[in-house]
Amino acid sequence: MEIPKQIDFIALVIFLGVFLGLFVSYFIIKKSLGNNLPNLFMGLFILAISLTMLEGWLNYTGYIFRFLWLSNFAEPLNFLMAGLLYLFIDSQLDGHRKKYYWVHFIPSLFWFGICMFYFLQPDEVKFNDSLEVMDMDYPRLDENQTFSDDPLGVRNYTNLLTGIYFVVYIILGSRKLLLKTKSLGESIFVTKNKTLKAIRNISLHIIIVTIIFILVKNTFHDDVGDHFIYLYVSFMIFMTAIQIMNQSTYYNEVSSFLEVPSLKYIKSSLEESEKNTILENILSQMENEKYFKSSTASLSGLAKAIHETPHHVSQVINEKIGKSFFELLATYRVKEAQTILKTDMGKKLTIEEVAERVGYNSKSAFNSAFKKITSKTPSAFRDS
Repeated sequence: MEIPKQIDFIALVIFLGVFLGLFVSYFIIKKSLGNNLPNLFMGLFILAISLTMLEGWLNYTGYIFRFLWLSNFAEPLNFLMAGLLYLFIDSQLDGHRKKYYWVHFIPSLFWFGICMFYFLQPDEVKFNDSLEVMDMDYPRLDENQTFSDDPLGVRNYTNLLTGIYFVVYIILGSRKLLLKTKSLGESIFVTKNKTLKAIRNISLHIIIVTIIFILVKNTFHDDVGDHFIYLYVSFMIFMTAIQIMNQSTYYNEVSSFLEVPSLKYIKSSLEESEKNTILENILSQMENEKYFKSSTASLSGLAKAIHETPHHVSQVINEKIGKSFFELLATYRVKEAQTILKTDMGKKLTIEEVAERVGYNSKSAFNSAFKKITSKTPSAFRDS
């Protein structure tokens, strides 16, 4: 059965939002891998929300009936997006990776397992389901289900659970932001701290999206009004793309066309003089105060010691030194260990004792870092 396609201005705007979102997320993720955890979470968030919009666009235009194998493919992402945003806020404010980050991926993985029963259904089931969620008055096809597409009976509550999921994470993220703001002696509404201001604005947009979601789901049947949500999200993506282009170093170089450019994005609007000041304070902490010797040394701790935000400290270390915080920490610790190992006292100490003196809690971590930097084990270096 041929279902007519609906291509209008709304469909065009959402499609452009999807395309731009996928494009932007690719570069953010690519540039963030291995050196900028907050931006990596933000890139994954934009990717997830873009894929969700793509499914919505297919439903709105009717193209889903040509690609029934994509029906509801993004549903598990409903239970990932808010978690990614929270991880962005947490890692941005605290400045270091935490062991329990993987917990926030469990809801999405669990829902993916539930959706597998639907994904394995024949096309007739997906065809009828798409007619139902878009409230289309067309004849249904005969179904031949060999097993239930929702054995736990929870997918009927997807919208309700999605709303609860977002509200919970909005509360967690807002609490995190307010506590950080209070610790810095700032006001969330009039702060001059650029990191806090950016997170506040992002959080506000997500609250607005959640409100639109609740209003739409209480006004329309199933997915009929979802395009209102995607129009606002498209606006967010357009603004993000404009911000990235405005901050690109492309404008500081010789302009080119029909040439593959190497785009670099400035992580904040710090002036060069500010970066140099922060760099001096970082080096002073490391070289004069021996901050790296602390076994609890962290990016947030270093930032607090020099009265800066973790984001700015991380940016300066990346741009000015060409390392991540943990690489810089390892460099100083290994250098200190080399000095100790060559002294008479160092020759009497065990490797575990040397590791503790330079800030490591475990011998294996110390050995790995030492060998990575010097190509020798601590014992081999001491004996050389």
